[in-house]
Amino acid sequence: MLDYYHSLKPFEKLFRSGVPALTYHKLGPRPRGTRIKGLCLGARLFARQLAELRAAGFKSQLFDEPLPRTGNPDRRVVFTFDDGFANVLKYGLEPLAANGFSAIQFIVADRIGQVDEWNRADGEVLAPLMDAAQIKDWLAAGHQIGSHTLTHPFLTRIPPAQAREEIMAGKKKLEDLFGVEVRHFCYPYGDWNEGVRDMVSETGYLTACTIGFGVNTSETPPHALLRFTARYRTRNLRTLAADLRKQAD
Repeated sequence: MLDYYHSLKPFEKLFRSGVPALTYHKLGPRPRGTRIKGLCLGARLFARQLAELRAAGFKSQLFDEPLPRTGNPDRRVVFTFDDGFANVLKYGLEPLAANGFSAIQFIVADRIGQVDEWNRADGEVLAPLMDAAQIKDWLAAGHQIGSHTLTHPFLTRIPPAQAREEIMAGKKKLEDLFGVEVRHFCYPYGDWNEGVRDMVSETGYLTACTIGFGVNTSETPPHALLRFTARYRTRNLRTLAADLRKQAD
């Protein structure tokens, strides 16, 4: 099982069977004391992943564009960022531009210019989120924003009326602040059910992203799109042994 995306080779065959969407959170140096290490990706590794995809002939796609019925004949890939971390702007704009890629950032509307408060309970080192000016810079660079709710709750664990408010008001606030149509949604924590999905659809979002693993075609439900979490290579005993054998050869 390929749990995380770190380089193209193990995924290349799978990426020919549909359009992959890669998920990122934070870019750049990992702060001391970080607990959820998989949410951080070094800037050099991010740039290397993009360059590798471009060299293999991949082009970026946004969720507004139709997905193929089968396969991935045009070698498309979708780049998504969850939460709206400021370090994505700092470390992401240049390599995205250098490789001719566009991306979407899912914004937590009531936390713009603040920190990721939803991670505080887990003892995580909190990180700055983009403020309004930085989000405008992101848009001006040719990228998109989508909604990640107002406050990043588990939508299935709160009353339906509150969940609907999180979904609807997040969209409206972003549209009012930035003057763009917000057409795409991402479920916080990947937490959703049929009722939540229906609220998202009824609000007018064209698509919604899960954390389900896999590629997408026109047969994939648009409000249950699949993604791959991109991160550094997992360093367990099996991969360490393989690396040591390569070094010995």
